[in-house]
Amino acid sequence: MAAYAVVVRDGQLLLARSRGESGVLEWVLPGGGTEHGEDPYDTVRREVEEETGYLVEVTALLGVVSRRRALPGRFRRPADHHSLRFVYEGRITGGELRDEIGGSTEHAAWQPLEAVPGLVRIDLLDIALRLWRERPAGGHLEPEG
Repeated sequence: MAAYAVVVRDGQLLLARSRGESGVLEWVLPGGGTEHGEDPYDTVRREVEEETGYLVEVTALLGVVSRRRALPGRFRRPADHHSLRFVYEGRITGGELRDEIGGSTEHAAWQPLEAVPGLVRIDLLDIALRLWRERPAGGHLEPEG
């Protein structure tokens, strides 16, 4: 389980950059895994502060992204992995932009919304922006197209 924030201010999206599994730097939403017993609502607030320096108020639950896939497991057997990613909308209430030290991300920045399609990014970013734009009542997106 993980929780992520879509924070938009003045036409810009708050993002963090991390090194993906292939070693390529990619833009991600601020957020991450829940700790044992932690509410995803608290996770997103903690993760945004850790990764960007900002304090956020959660203003909406945009949706839950469920993904099931096979990952490399022990002894060359695939592991059946199921992830749940809570996507929240947030608003900055304090703090100052800074990079995370010793964490999973290396840089935090505001990016213009119109520049996002040209960034090297994870697929969750596109899904989260679609949730933010469409705001489906059930928090679930229908497949495009």
